[in-house]
Amino acid sequence: MFTGIVQEKAHVVSIKTTADIVVLRLAFPKGFVAGILQGASVSVHGCCLTVTGIFDDELTFDLVPETMSRTAFKNLQEGALVNVERSLKFGDEVGGHILSGHVDTVAAITDIQRFEHSRVVTFEVPVASIKYIFEKGYIAINGASLTVTHVHRNTGSFKVSLIPETLAKTTFGDSGVGDLVNIEIDRTIQAIVETVEMVLAQREGSH
Repeated sequence: MFTGIVQEKAHVVSIKTTADIVVLRLAFPKGFVAGILQGASVSVHGCCLTVTGIFDDELTFDLVPETMSRTAFKNLQEGALVNVERSLKFGDEVGGHILSGHVDTVAAITDIQRFEHSRVVTFEVPVASIKYIFEKGYIAINGASLTVTHVHRNTGSFKVSLIPETLAKTTFGDSGVGDLVNIEIDRTIQAIVETVEMVLAQREGSH
């Protein structure tokens, strides 16, 4: 489990495909890897990945076809930066919201409004996913817990506002229009929406 509070940015050292596995190797800021054991979970751009190798300040992760097909990792390139967060420990402060690290869909950045100290970014998701996104609700984008400011259901798009701290601590400061991002929706909202849909469908079927 994670909180959506990005702790560091890691560099993509290499992306190597062997048979049906893509081996992702990341270099972390000094000290981040301390205490991490093989088999531990790390959030990489919002996706929960298992540590398969430890090399000083570098870690490797195995990505299976399912992960590649459901995430934006298929567009990841060597030299890129990714948002990372270590798994939540009991007793830790939860500054964001509880995340599973299971990516639901991929969104594209369609617009960036740049202001002196902040930015408003517009994302477009598949139409099937927009029903789970609500104004003032939480959403995880590339592992960062963010608040939705506007939702346009007819276009399948929504907006978030990014403060200077978020721009500095995450990769959003270098993001551009057309970039793909990993999305994890709020599980509570998902459960409510799907429960209401099920109840309404049952009522319609009983008439």
